Amino acid sequence: MAHALDPAKALHTWSLFRTMGRYVAPGSAPSGVLTEHDSADGLPLLELPGQLAAHGFVSAQLCHFYLPRTEASYLAELRDAFDTAGVDLECFLVDDGDVIHPEQGEEQQRWLSGWIDVAEQLGAPRVRVPAGDQEPTDETLALSARRLRALATSHPDIRVITENWKSLLVDAATTRRLLDQVDGEVGLLIDTGNWGGDDKYEQIAAVAGEAECSQVKAREISPGVLDEEDLTRSLSVLQDVGYAGRISLVYAGTDDDEWARLDQMHEIARDVTG
Repeated sequence: MAHALDPAKALHTWSLFRTMGRYVAPGSAPSGVLTEHDSADGLPLLELPGQLAAHGFVSAQLCHFYLPRTEASYLAELRDAFDTAGVDLECFLVDDGDVIHPEQGEEQQRWLSGWIDVAEQLGAPRVRVPAGDQEPTDETLALSARRLRALATSHPDIRVITENWKSLLVDAATTRRLLDQVDGEVGLLIDTGNWGGDDKYEQIAAVAGEAECSQVKAREISPGVLDEEDLTRSLSVLQDVGYAGRISLVYAGTDDDEWARLDQMHEIARDVTG
């Protein structure tokens, strides 16, 4: 039986990468997947919560690499900015780190733990960390489960979750195997844009009912034209499997007016949720 999706206007702040000046803080991207970039042209992070509120958003998932500093005074100022704007920090997203790297896995686990400390100081109820960026095997899945559980155990005051993402969690079967091994100590964020193929929607449906958070991604079928069919089908899958969390929108297109595209996505989401 289908359930109504949460109508709150929510987003993943990756959607505003251009608005933020493509900012990637020094030291925040050790894998090199993101290029560190210091820009004075983008929206300052402390002004982001107010702009989110001005555009009607009540909830945000915040990317770790937008933080220019992590000292306690700055984190307190940022937390206050979200509180003052009335925008809920649903989840803090650590977008790098590989706990199952064959040489650097333990070091990466410690690096992630430091960012979880940051999430706690910001008052986020959840922090999302990658499960790993190596091919799935019995050994890598077991190692990921062990290290994710260790992170959760060492940070009992925040909910640690992971995502169907990177080289480890390539499909629903491997994601479910990992979830079985973490035994509820680590949760799941479902991203509708991370899996492809003809069975994409079946794969999402197989695990989305267990997810606590979502990222619902909109790509383009041509420059400036959203793939509305994919977005609608993805939302419908979440609704049909009883996903009960928020719908955090992810704009992944080419338009510099990211706010307008997010508004377009929200209208589509409202049509699906009724």
